[in-house]
Amino acid sequence: MEFISLAVLGVLIVISPGADFVLVLKNSINHGRKAGIWTAIGVSLAICIHIAYSLLGISYLIAQNELLFSLVRYAGSAYLIYLGLKGIFSSGAQITSVKADATDVNTAQYLAQGFLCNLLNPKTMLFFLSIFSQVISPAAGDFHPAVIYGLYMVLLHGLWFCIVAILFTSNALQARLLKMKQRLNQACGAGLLAFGALLAIKS
Repeated sequence: MEFISLAVLGVLIVISPGADFVLVLKNSINHGRKAGIWTAIGVSLAICIHIAYSLLGISYLIAQNELLFSLVRYAGSAYLIYLGLKGIFSSGAQITSVKADATDVNTAQYLAQGFLCNLLNPKTMLFFLSIFSQVISPAAGDFHPAVIYGLYMVLLHGLWFCIVAILFTSNALQARLLKMKQRLNQACGAGLLAFGALLAIKS
């Protein structure tokens, strides 16, 4: 029952709108399905890093070191603010339809964006720290449940954000999105900017 509760919690966390969702959405509606999917893959790879240092206990050390944690927090907020400003000021550029099967996609660029957006978010770090403190039992010394749950979270993030990329580049939504693309760009940019600012001012 405990694992089921954690599984449900994972679903709620993943589908809740956040910086990752905004970035995948922005890249999907601007650069096509492949860009969104590669951004989603980047997010999933970052989750692997969070899981690795959570299992090793490094995240606890970072959370207890005020200077180091502040550096991580400000680096994450600065990157989100940069992405947000970039989205706002380029919101009116190339207002054209997006081809879901576009082949001229710089995969490394979108992979890195998704990876860094998630990796530099200290809230994600603290989330995995709190989750794995419940999954791992020091007395038992068995890391298998934690590893299984970690793989579950990686697959969950990848699956959800790939679905977001596919849905928002479907032909059924393209006509509607095209009419409101500039406002969507501005909203996504403002969302990333807001997430970055909140990370910077919150203790």
